[in-house]
Amino acid sequence: MRGEAALAETDPLARAVAAHRAGRIQEAEAAYRAILAAVPGHADAMHLLGLAAHQQGRHAEAAETIAAAIALHPGAAAFHSNLGTALLALGRTQEAVAACRRAVAADADFPDGWHNLGVALLTAGEMQDAEACHARAAALRPDYPEAYLGWGGALIALGREADAADRFAQAIALRPAYAEAHDSLGLALMALGRIEEAERCFRRALAEKPDLSGAASHLGIALRRQDRPDPAIACFRHAIALMPDHPEAHNNLATALVEKRALGEAEAHYRAAIGFMPDYADAHANLGMLLLTKGDFAAGWAEYEWRWRQPRRISFHGAFAEPQWRGEDAAGRTLLIHAEQGFGDTIQFCRYAPLAAARGLRVALEVQTPLVRLLRGLPGVAQVIGRGDPLPPFDLHCPMLSLPLAFGTDLGTIPASVPYLAAAPESAAEWAALLDASGRTGRRVGLVWSGNASSRQPQSSGMDRRRSIDPRLLLPLAGVPGLHLVSLQKDGPPPPEGLPVTDLMARVGDFADTAALIANLDLVVSVDTAVAHLAAALGKPVWLMDRFDACWRWLDGRRDSPWYPGLRIYRQAAPGSWHSVIEPITRGLAAGAG
Repeated sequence: MRGEAALAETDPLARAVAAHRAGRIQEAEAAYRAILAAVPGHADAMHLLGLAAHQQGRHAEAAETIAAAIALHPGAAAFHSNLGTALLALGRTQEAVAACRRAVAADADFPDGWHNLGVALLTAGEMQDAEACHARAAALRPDYPEAYLGWGGALIALGREADAADRFAQAIALRPAYAEAHDSLGLALMALGRIEEAERCFRRALAEKPDLSGAASHLGIALRRQDRPDPAIACFRHAIALMPDHPEAHNNLATALVEKRALGEAEAHYRAAIGFMPDYADAHANLGMLLLTKGDFAAGWAEYEWRWRQPRRISFHGAFAEPQWRGEDAAGRTLLIHAEQGFGDTIQFCRYAPLAAARGLRVALEVQTPLVRLLRGLPGVAQVIGRGDPLPPFDLHCPMLSLPLAFGTDLGTIPASVPYLAAAPESAAEWAALLDASGRTGRRVGLVWSGNASSRQPQSSGMDRRRSIDPRLLLPLAGVPGLHLVSLQKDGPPPPEGLPVTDLMARVGDFADTAALIANLDLVVSVDTAVAHLAAALGKPVWLMDRFDACWRWLDGRRDSPWYPGLRIYRQAAPGSWHSVIEPITRGLAAGAG
């Protein structure tokens, strides 16, 4: 029996395949064409010619050529599988799924067919079926690293990051230099909050494949989450240099530039990302927040609606069969307004519920349980339901942060009349007695120094670190005479020794209690967290200690807030510069301001 080398010397197809496997694709393509010129019905040569076209980026030609091969040999599983891959590259996802299904129907023991079907199904959003296909491919061929890579990708999409990390590790064990698997393992570890390990994975991926643009972009994300913005920006720029039409890299660079307050350049990169991927929901939503930061509400609210196409939000928004209310006349119908983000967002935007009621809608409000008792006092609201409790019948729904769009809110029409929330008088009196019992006198100033880090959302940890203050930095307030400092810090680090603070927060059960405590204060000094919104909504003066990369809601370059007339912003002069915030606040308190 002749060996492959001897066969290649005499068999034109074998010679072409050998060139193809050696990476000499153009040489192989010319050989396939020569074979077809001599034997027009040569199905294998036709199929391989199409595969060569696909590998050179000519996907439409590939699909047409492979389809011609299938017409010659309808039962070849590999032909259908590779047709699916070409169709997927053309964005024809459902056709790709159908082609791959034909492949495994033709040969149920064909690992490549199951793998390619899994890739197509994942693209179609059928994550569970995709996982099953990759698992089947790996079972048929245990030494198949691509199957484990695809399997891990499906598990990531299902939110099972720890399991995904195991599959990516299996792919690496089979192929230690597998750059894409190192990159994917880094993504899984980053989702698990293991940022430093993820960084090492991305660096290994780039060591194995220096032109892997995705790994360069992902390394930038890992660095940004470690508060290393300058090297992160360098990584994103490198990723774009490697692949100028890489939408994720443009989006990531823009986000890092926003944190540096380079808003003009950031906007250009968000728009570039959208130009390369018009349905890129993350870039649209991020552009929306940037436009809101700049005060362009008309365009900003519309772009921000793209958040509902982001994978992590689709299921939440899609939970309702009823249509979304967009500001149309619907008097007499029941509108469910539902909280969608944090406590502060709910407190800020619940102000729209009475406006909807004034238009003749019957308003039901679904909010986080700790806010239920407080928000029952909103005028015109028929019912307040805790999240997770049974919902009443309703005709329309509206996410809370979509209400400004429904009402056509711009900078000049923000409903900024305060107070729009109030503490129960009897509860406020009880807290007054507790404060009096402390024996401390002077102007009562509430303090909040820390946000609420969420272990379930590792991507938010960097933002929380940037907005929170080491409470020791507040020690200069101890030297200001005539102050009675009161803690409003529910969780987080305790006040430092030497800062005399009355701390009654162990008695606080929900935001109604916090509101009653704030009702007895003269001023609240807070980082950007829910208590700042609550105090401002109650009509109390608020001094906001704000990070350099401020949230979009505080706009750019402003000391005041059009959302809260009594709120004053003290923003860092540079990233991490809390002294530039604490010093003017200390001087203001000493001068009796506020």
